[in-house]
Amino acid sequence: MMKNINLVKSKTIVLFGLLIVFNFGCERDLTDQAVPATFPNTADIYTDNPVGLTDEFFISFDPAGGANTGAFDTDDNEAYEGTSSIRIDVPASNDPDGNFVGGIFKDRGEGRDLTGYDALTFWAKGSVTGTLSQVGFGTDFEDDRYPASRSDIQLTTNWKKYIVPIPDPSKLVQEKGMFLFSAGGFDILGDGPNGNEIGWIFWLDEIRFEKLGTNLTVGAEIFEGQEIMRDEFIDTAFGVSGVAHTVNLGSTGENISMNLSAAYFDYESSNPSVADVNADGDVEVIGLSGTTTITASLEGFGANGSLTVTSNGIFPHAPIPAQNATNVVSLFSDSYTNVPVRHYNGFFLPFQTTQGGAGADPNNVDLQVPYPDGSPDNIINYTALNFVSIGMYESVPNVDVSAATHLHVDIFVREDIEPGDFIRLEMESGTFSGPTASGSFLLNSTALMDNMNEDGWTVLDIPLSSFSGNIDFTSLGQLFFISDGTISDIWVDNVYYYNE
Repeated sequence: MMKNINLVKSKTIVLFGLLIVFNFGCERDLTDQAVPATFPNTADIYTDNPVGLTDEFFISFDPAGGANTGAFDTDDNEAYEGTSSIRIDVPASNDPDGNFVGGIFKDRGEGRDLTGYDALTFWAKGSVTGTLSQVGFGTDFEDDRYPASRSDIQLTTNWKKYIVPIPDPSKLVQEKGMFLFSAGGFDILGDGPNGNEIGWIFWLDEIRFEKLGTNLTVGAEIFEGQEIMRDEFIDTAFGVSGVAHTVNLGSTGENISMNLSAAYFDYESSNPSVADVNADGDVEVIGLSGTTTITASLEGFGANGSLTVTSNGIFPHAPIPAQNATNVVSLFSDSYTNVPVRHYNGFFLPFQTTQGGAGADPNNVDLQVPYPDGSPDNIINYTALNFVSIGMYESVPNVDVSAATHLHVDIFVREDIEPGDFIRLEMESGTFSGPTASGSFLLNSTALMDNMNEDGWTVLDIPLSSFSGNIDFTSLGQLFFISDGTISDIWVDNVYYYNE
């Protein structure tokens, strides 16, 4: 017999304030003592039933992203211990209701104090030797501050205990994300997270936190273990990336790699007056000049990798556009309303090397530095540039710039410009699947230097008549930046067409 568990699609947030206790003594001076709030340290998550959780403890991943919300249930005919287990029917890759299953178990109350444990453990078995894409904890669909997980866990057809180490238990004083799992789904090649298993089943039981005392950190790193050097400007902010944690499971002797939040690490800046880093791994440049090195540790274990930041002072913003908005068709600018853009980087593999500009949302691109008045300045940072495009093929109707006379673009070359360096701007018209036409305009090293202002921006207003080729300006499809690797690191801002 199956027992249905309600699938919760909404998020209930219960907030508890800290209890401040004031002690008044008749024979001593008046004092007030702030008593830190304490939270339950319940270890069990699921045995025969959810423990310390409501009946609506499971929250599925978003069905809009392909999650199958009907694949989660309990099973009274299968258990490692007791009388019941959680049963997951992994959907097939072509299931119309979603091709993967997954979600979280959430403590909807105060959260739990997990500082006394060092691992999440669970028992599992599969109907075949299938693979769990991900298992972990720390995701609560609220702050998601301390997620940690293992990937590609191979199940057997017999019950077996699995361990997910807690990277640093001292951080988890009030955790609501009790358990996370996902399984199923295929990548574009058809050999995705669950291999070739189609429509298989697995069971989970005896899910709890434990103090094993046998896990040992054998490796930790930030920035993928590399010693990174960056020149930045005051008020720029960015996160520590490339974090990793390798743990030896003393009970089995195997080394496993953990996916974890940068917030698990403890950080140190050698010169906080230049740039400081907070507990979440967010770095902010605050000094007008100088150099500092950011390092990290994980439970006292020194992490490989570092970031050396040199402050170059006040950020050199591109000039604020002055064109009347009624005469502008903007692809990327904070000064105008941008037309729909499919991408700021199409990632045309394997030939393209360019990184950056991944988001089609101008507020979710590479660099965000406010103007002195606090208004936003979003900038695209293309690195490893050989070619890249801003694509509009999915705009309906296609972008029409036939009334424009000029293309405006601001480019900051973040390296020395050498003779022979160039950036070629190329426009392509037509449709993605149909006939196209193109034309180009070459900016050699002399043109890049001659149009550079005192802040280092090459400010360009190029007549559309200067572009070669036979472009249909009523149907703009893509605007390319091409350097063939002669220039590899640029900022791009204020890309728009206008009628002079």
